[in-house]
Amino acid sequence: MKKVTKAVFPVAGLGSRFLPATKASPKEMMPIVDKPLIQYAVEEAVAAGVTDLVFITGRSKRAIEDHFDKAYELETELEMRGKAELLKIVRETVPSHVKCIYIRQSEALGLGHAVLCAAPVVGDEPFAVLLADDLLDEREHEPVLKQMVDVYNYHRCSVLGVMNVEREQTRQYGIVSTERDSGAIQRVTGMVEKPKPEDAPSTQAVIGRYILTGRVFDHLRNLKPGAGGELQLTDAIAALLKEEAVLAYQFKGTRYDCGSKLGYLQATVELGLRHPEVGEGFARFLEERCEKCS
Repeated sequence: MKKVTKAVFPVAGLGSRFLPATKASPKEMMPIVDKPLIQYAVEEAVAAGVTDLVFITGRSKRAIEDHFDKAYELETELEMRGKAELLKIVRETVPSHVKCIYIRQSEALGLGHAVLCAAPVVGDEPFAVLLADDLLDEREHEPVLKQMVDVYNYHRCSVLGVMNVEREQTRQYGIVSTERDSGAIQRVTGMVEKPKPEDAPSTQAVIGRYILTGRVFDHLRNLKPGAGGELQLTDAIAALLKEEAVLAYQFKGTRYDCGSKLGYLQATVELGLRHPEVGEGFARFLEERCEKCS
């Protein structure tokens, strides 16, 4: 059986919720302390054994390619100045055994279309999909995608990363129904995109981590565009589970919705407090700030 060695990163979105910051710079390049969001997702994928990173890009996304490219001038400058630690950080942005592949999405036709753009590279192999907006902080556990790869390796079928949300929030997510009401790993019986709270089959929401079999591409090709002319990945997965097993996995870790301003600030505070260089000073600042407010 084939291993999961390819990961798709849909990064062609406009990032309109962060304008004007994202007017000329990709939202995926927004930093959490000293690393851009996309790098957190890439590091999670590499830790799960991924060797081929497939970026589905669009206009104004060149900064992502530059970030993961070799920076000869910068490396030369750092080497001449004897800044060995910074040079090591720059050179290890992507490990030498990992390959970056860039595919241009000419039109913004939804997440399903973005994933379909990767079909020529992925073929019939199982692959991961990571949305950089969802920063998953595992802290005391294995990286979330590694957890999901382990589930895939045992069950050999598609795996969706899910978490429970408040019922009034179901209209913001793809929601799954499962054979059982509890358990870390459950078989999916149905899936619906952004249902009203009263119509939601459960409160298990799919977040930005997927492991899918190559069969999903056939369903993406056969999808009819929905609202706004977009192809929904949720619809393709709903069709897929009629043919083969699809599992919902309640991952271990904390998810920060960095596609929202509040989630982005929460992630910045949490990771800032744990940063080896600035954590202590940042904690003192927050304590002093709280004392002034009390």
